Amino acid sequence: MAIAWCYNFFATKSDKSPFTLYSGVIGDFALMVPQEGKGMIRQDLSGHVYTQAEFDSILPMFYARQLMADERFPDTIQGVAVTPKMAQVESFTFRSVPSDINAPKVALYALMESMSGRVDLKMPDDVFRITKQGIEFVDIAANQVNAEKSQLFTEAMLKKGFTFPALEVAGNPTVKKEYDEGYLLLDANHRLFHLKQLKSRPYVRAVELPEGLELKHLYVTEFRNKKTLAFMTDVNNAFYVLNSRSYEVVKVGVPAFNPEKDAITIIGNMFDWTIRINSAHSDNYYAVKADDYSLIKSLERPATEHSLPGLNFTSYEDKYVLPRF
Repeated sequence: MAIAWCYNFFATKSDKSPFTLYSGVIGDFALMVPQEGKGMIRQDLSGHVYTQAEFDSILPMFYARQLMADERFPDTIQGVAVTPKMAQVESFTFRSVPSDINAPKVALYALMESMSGRVDLKMPDDVFRITKQGIEFVDIAANQVNAEKSQLFTEAMLKKGFTFPALEVAGNPTVKKEYDEGYLLLDANHRLFHLKQLKSRPYVRAVELPEGLELKHLYVTEFRNKKTLAFMTDVNNAFYVLNSRSYEVVKVGVPAFNPEKDAITIIGNMFDWTIRINSAHSDNYYAVKADDYSLIKSLERPATEHSLPGLNFTSYEDKYVLPRF
C-alpha cells in the first residue's frame, strides 16, 4: 500500500487550470494558459492570442492599476463613465473551500461595535454564544457572563421573532476590514436574522425570505462597495445574494454550489462577476451580471484536482487528520 502511494505521489502530474476571467469588452472568457518553456499564452476561447498590453485592455477593471501606470485607463467601459477609484471600490474577491465549512468550530463569536465613530475597528472585550435560552455575552478577562447585556440582546431578538437556538451563525470577526455588519443568523425555525451592535445597543432585523426557501450556509461579505450583505446557499445547493440596503434575496444564475464539497472563487467588478466552482468532477466558470446576477456565459472543464489513490491522511474537504482510502 505504501509503495503504491509513493509511486502515485511522484508519478502523478499536476493539471493546473489556466487563469480565467470574463471580459465584458470582448464578451468572452479571457485565459492565461501556461506553456512549457514559453511562459503564458493570453487568449480567448476562440483561440485569438493577445499581447500583455492587449490583455490588460480587455480586462480593464482587473488590470486597473497597470492601465493607470501606463496612462491607458479608459474614460468609459461598456458605455459607462468610470474612474480608477470606481474600479478600486467596486472590485472584490471572495473564496470558500470545503475545509472552511467542514472544520470543527468553537461556538464563541466576537460582536464588534459597528458604529463606534472611529475609522479603525476594535475587537470587543467579550464574546457571545447562543443557547436554547438566549444569547450570552461572556467577559473574556473575568470569564463571567454579562447578565445585563445578555438579557438586553436576548429580549431584542425575541421581540423580532427569533427562536433559539441558532442553526447557523456567520460573520467576519476581524478588524482587517473597513466596516462591520455583525452577523447573520438562522434561528431554530430556519428564519434569517441580521444582528449587529450599534452604540452598545442591539440591532436585530428579521429578513423576509422567498416562500419555500430553506437556507443552509451563510457568508457575510462586507465588500467595499457595500452593495451585498451576504452570499447564501440553500438545502438544494442553490446560490443566493442578499442585497445590503434592501435585504432583497436574489438567486444567482449558476446551476449549483455545495459548500461542503465544492470550492468557489468569485472575482467581481461593477459590470460582471467571474465565478469559478471546483467540484470533484468538473471545473466550472460562470460569468454573471453584477446588477441582477443573471448568467451571461459559462465554461466547463474537467476537474483539475485529483486525489491520489491509496491511503491518505488529509483531504481538502476538511481539516481532520485521519486514515482514508
